[in-house]
Amino acid sequence: MNSGKIILICLVLAAACKKSPYMGSNYVPPKVDAKFSETKQPPAPDYSLNEHWCALPWLKDMADSVPNSKVRDAQKDARVDVFFVHPTLYLDEVEGRTFIWNADVNDTLMNARVDGSAILNQASVFNGSCRVFAPRYRQAHITSFFTSDKKSGQAALDLAYQDVKQAFNYYMANHNNGRPFILAGHSQGTLHVGTLLKEEIEGTVLQKQLVAAYIIGMPVPSDFFTELPICDSPNQTNCFVAWATYEEGYFPPNYESYKGGVCVNPLSWTTDSTIVSRDKNLGGITWKFNKVEEKINGAQVKNGILWIDKPHVPGRMFIKMKNYHVADYNLFWFNIRENVRTRIESYFLSSAKL
Repeated sequence: MNSGKIILICLVLAAACKKSPYMGSNYVPPKVDAKFSETKQPPAPDYSLNEHWCALPWLKDMADSVPNSKVRDAQKDARVDVFFVHPTLYLDEVEGRTFIWNADVNDTLMNARVDGSAILNQASVFNGSCRVFAPRYRQAHITSFFTSDKKSGQAALDLAYQDVKQAFNYYMANHNNGRPFILAGHSQGTLHVGTLLKEEIEGTVLQKQLVAAYIIGMPVPSDFFTELPICDSPNQTNCFVAWATYEEGYFPPNYESYKGGVCVNPLSWTTDSTIVSRDKNLGGITWKFNKVEEKINGAQVKNGILWIDKPHVPGRMFIKMKNYHVADYNLFWFNIRENVRTRIESYFLSSAKL
């Protein structure tokens, strides 16, 4: 599958997420008249600089966070790395100012928004078993997914991907040292990680170093990869997992893009349609990262999407959300964390047998 088709899939996904909590319940994408080719973009990041990373193992950052004293940040002893790419958080209004299609990695307010949301809630899930590497990148503005100017939208996404690719290559050349690694992302981050897997890893010698990939929050067609298989058991390695979370019984407007696609249930780590009860949910994390909710919800794979029952939290009767895009990681935080550990153990066990 070419990158153009991947971007079209992500555009469809974004159209279904206009009311995502990332943007607010009444979010309306801004109208932009400026073409990408006619606007000046921010300077490229320099990945030799610590400040152009959201997370590095030797720095104190939000990826080091744990929700309580029972959970340990084990990066110091980790034998595996994770390269994590955050989702779209460039959501600024455009009226009354010069529009810039891509975020500036030197924007301190933007960086604080990324670190205090995606890095805190998502990248941190890996710190129990992995050193965490998460680059800052010139993420495409949210309007790139909604604009009728598809050429400009794709150009903005292409620029963002080039940064991610450069960051990964820098990581491989300077920090990897032959270590096994995990690739992970969410939403726009998943778009870029998927392309990175296709272009830089699948079918190359690097594929042997890949423990697994977690490409969460967007449709993944069954023919997305030619060699990299879907993970269909908790301890399978050299494979990928994917899901997008919706309320049970709800079919998103872009449901056709999911039908026949790939979805893994993060409570069973299989692709079958068995309903897995919330008793199997080891715990979710609230968005403020200050409370663990055990047995928060069950889950079922339904024709390429993940259905959940309404989260069992205080005030659940008032929850109106049907698209749980923002909570793809949070709802299954402890299950993901445990699964990362399981796959890493399986990877080293298999390597020892060779």
